[in-house]
Amino acid sequence: MPGKDTRRSARGGPARGPPLVASARPRVASGPHAKLPPVADRSAAREAAAAAAAELVPPDGIIGLGSGRAVWATIANLPAGTRAVVASERTREVALDAGIEVLELDGTFGLDLALDGADEVGPGLGLIKGGGGALLREKIVISAAERFVVVAEASKKVDRLGAGFRLPVEVVRFAWKDTRRRLSTLLPDAELRLNEADAEPYVTDEGHYILDAPIPEGSDPVTLACALKAIPGVVEHGLFLDMASLALLGHEDGSVERVEAPRN
Repeated sequence: MPGKDTRRSARGGPARGPPLVASARPRVASGPHAKLPPVADRSAAREAAAAAAAELVPPDGIIGLGSGRAVWATIANLPAGTRAVVASERTREVALDAGIEVLELDGTFGLDLALDGADEVGPGLGLIKGGGGALLREKIVISAAERFVVVAEASKKVDRLGAGFRLPVEVVRFAWKDTRRRLSTLLPDAELRLNEADAEPYVTDEGHYILDAPIPEGSDPVTLACALKAIPGVVEHGLFLDMASLALLGHEDGSVERVEAPRN
């Protein structure tokens, strides 16, 4: 796409972007990089993107960490004592185990940088997120940051959002079936997300249900996003549009592709 920087760095260390807002408080501690718990499907592509993302973290800043394997891999590259806000309880566990100082987003400070993965990376750095169920908290954390960088494998890049991944829509549990009915004009095939273990409805960290739906071909993401938020019962959706400034997309050969958001 014109206007995007798609350079690769063989060592996974992209050039830094514009200066981020620094915090006056010194880092609590420095030490060895954290060790990520073993993950069965760890990939060279994910590890390369995670290492590149860690290089962007300002030494004395406060960052936001989303959820998912790319984020947990990034944590493995952060020094103990890094200060962070987390978007899921699972990320909180991984971060605390790694020696990260986890803060609550209480309105008294902003975030210098947010790092998060994506289920799909589309044109203009539009994203689908929420496969792990943390889309509401992730959007809140990203909105509190000066800059949002996507950390993902290059295989997540698509020509059309929804090409290979269903759109998550977080809904309140009360009357969720009626909310699904009212969603049907926009997303006619929405299905309730279930837990794999017991086939019971999946419940988010905030106590909501998630409906997963294919995006009909020809849908405009911006129009769809606005229409979804106007439906009573919908808490949030997994379209993250005009939020990311940069995507770090790892390849299996260890290189990292930098994709910049188009300039308006």
